[in-house]
Amino acid sequence: MTITRAPELPVQELERVTIRFAGDSGDGMQLTGTQFTRTAAVFGNDISTLPDFPAEIRAPAGSLPGVSGFQISFSSSDIHTPGDQPDVLVAMNPAALKTNLGDLPPGGALIVNTDAFSQANLNKAAYASNPLTDGSLKPYTTFEIPISTLNERSLDGLEMTSKQKDLTKNFFALGIMFWLYERSMTPTIDWIDSKFGARPVVAEANKRALKAGYAFGETTEIFHTHYRVRPAHLDPGTYRNITGNEAAALGFLAASQLSGRPLFYGSYPITPASDILHQLSGYKAFGVKTFQAEDEIAAIGAAIGASYGGALGLTASSGPGIALKTEAMGLALMVELPLVVIDVQRAGPSTGMPTKNEQADLLQVMFGRNSDSPIPIVAPATPGECFDFAIEAFRLALKYMTPVAYLSDAFLATGSEPWRIPTVADLPSIAVDNAVRGDGPFRPYERNSETLARPWAVPGTAGLEHRIGGLEKADVTGNVSYDPDNHHRMQLLRAAKVAGIATDIPPLDVFGPDTGELLILGWGSTYGAIRSAVERLHADGRSVAHAHLRHLNPFPANTEEVLRSYRRVLIPEINLGQLLMLVRARYLIDAVGYDRVRGKPFRIAEIVAEAERILAEATP
Repeated sequence: MTITRAPELPVQELERVTIRFAGDSGDGMQLTGTQFTRTAAVFGNDISTLPDFPAEIRAPAGSLPGVSGFQISFSSSDIHTPGDQPDVLVAMNPAALKTNLGDLPPGGALIVNTDAFSQANLNKAAYASNPLTDGSLKPYTTFEIPISTLNERSLDGLEMTSKQKDLTKNFFALGIMFWLYERSMTPTIDWIDSKFGARPVVAEANKRALKAGYAFGETTEIFHTHYRVRPAHLDPGTYRNITGNEAAALGFLAASQLSGRPLFYGSYPITPASDILHQLSGYKAFGVKTFQAEDEIAAIGAAIGASYGGALGLTASSGPGIALKTEAMGLALMVELPLVVIDVQRAGPSTGMPTKNEQADLLQVMFGRNSDSPIPIVAPATPGECFDFAIEAFRLALKYMTPVAYLSDAFLATGSEPWRIPTVADLPSIAVDNAVRGDGPFRPYERNSETLARPWAVPGTAGLEHRIGGLEKADVTGNVSYDPDNHHRMQLLRAAKVAGIATDIPPLDVFGPDTGELLILGWGSTYGAIRSAVERLHADGRSVAHAHLRHLNPFPANTEEVLRSYRRVLIPEINLGQLLMLVRARYLIDAVGYDRVRGKPFRIAEIVAEAERILAEATP
């Protein structure tokens, strides 16, 4: 008997692909995207991801507010963003299609689960007619697949209800995408065995669904091309895929080891900061103590107590919780104790859009306390940098005996990228010594001549008894003081201590020409979009540079010099111009703001267009 093999499909080489998985919040789109991301990372691609969670808890199934999405961009070259638009949209129901179709460019690939397009689901998504039959999808390359039906057939014989079987259809969709982009199923199968080892039926169902989707891709005749994205040329080293929250947790753990002090984390759950508590709670073997407090005030109060006792005090929240912590942040500043306060920013005000991205807490953490109360502020620019700046935050807190604000945001916290695991020997010590008893009386506010930091006197050390609390202290002695001149002097000393940090941080680095027509200045998670935009502008011969602030208080010492080296300065922010206000006020430079507050990261094309507009205005 002669067996005729189906002809192999042609393979199209691509440098970069962006896929968006979208469905109901119960369809497992975050898991699907995460597994594709893990596989792309194992393969060696550079990756960038953007999870998009519903802002409502348990939104009605099939409704527009209940749509969950996950976008991944993977590439054979260095990339900085999860992509402006998806090349492929996988829509598991009508609501997912409606909320995401506008981002798919004409000609883009659209994979839809036709089984979900019932009249009831169309009504929930406010469709007047079925988009699968009314011709509205003609601009796209549409693949209509009865995913739910095919998936349920693949699970025949398993002792599961239809509802339980339907929960695995995301793995069927994942299998199709693995086949289409020549990805191995092995990492995901290994993960399934590890995750569901105690529930063999569930493990078997998910593996069957994954393999069935892959087999469907092999045997169906609707796909006419394989796509291949080769591994990226990354710097040598050992890499892992990491989110910003995961990197932050590891960074704070590393800070504990590098300082030789136990880490205490006091927290109250809040999106999108809660993952840091989950992560740190697993490090008990390293001396980490985590405390889920009854409220935000108790959480920071406990962290300050830990700092007073000689540990690394750490707390975290998002904007609403930071508002509650501000009085205690002032207490830590007044008693001059090391403390790190994490703010994983989200869209506000009030509850706002709790799962969406924003950069609008800069002025809050800088000025949101009574009186003149400056604190250092650091802000990582990528998920991987969340590790480095966790260590930097505690380095500053310990060296200068001050609370430090650490500004992350929802995009950094939940997005991921390949992170090169550092060599432990390359990480610097950030250890500082406790105060010891001297010959004379203890002077709790006698300052280090270089840093203006006061000594760290751990309770229980004989001879180091001193006053603690929020009342003003007398210079040197630390006694409670109401003397006006002393208060003025102490205010100046606390401000000078923070200002002096400018000499202890790296200068502001510039990507592009040292002088020119336009500088684009950013901070935080706008890094990827700005850098990609500047690379595009360079390719068009434009005289544009990019500088990105990681230290926001104080600014690097050369900031004004950099700003004045360009004819125009553009500052894109996901707020209404907060860094712009600070730059204009401090340096009297006529910078231009570009603000978008939509709960989403910037697109590269938006920044390119705004830069082009400014350059055109400057041209005679």
